[in-house]
Amino acid sequence: MRRICLTLLTALALSLPATAQENAAAPAIEDVIADQMRAFRSEDVDTAFTFASPGIKGLFQTPERFGAMVRQGYPMVYRNAEVGFLELREIDGTLWQKVTVRDASGAYHVLDYQMIRTEDGWQIDGVRLLRQPQVGA
Repeated sequence: MRRICLTLLTALALSLPATAQENAAAPAIEDVIADQMRAFRSEDVDTAFTFASPGIKGLFQTPERFGAMVRQGYPMVYRNAEVGFLELREIDGTLWQKVTVRDASGAYHVLDYQMIRTEDGWQIDGVRLLRQPQVGA
């Protein structure tokens, strides 16, 4: 009986959605990413740049440079047609939000957004394109 209870408790703990920090942060993080995506869709790189962390702003210096990098390196973000949010998770003390993006041609992409909390609220500290699993024979 004790073994069954321990197994059930372990299964329950592993199936819990997210930590309290992740649960509290999720709506604000999703809002930041969605707002930046809307700004890119409108080609408003000045507003899109405001959602970047101080480190990203320091790296690119101007909204124009930042916009050019996104346009060239992440065209699915710059010309996004649809955005969806998957899991938010903590990795080594950092929150990562997994996002699906449908680009202007209808293709889907999965990206990971590294988020940091600043005195201005949540900001985007990096993005990486995730490889999609191969499907087929």
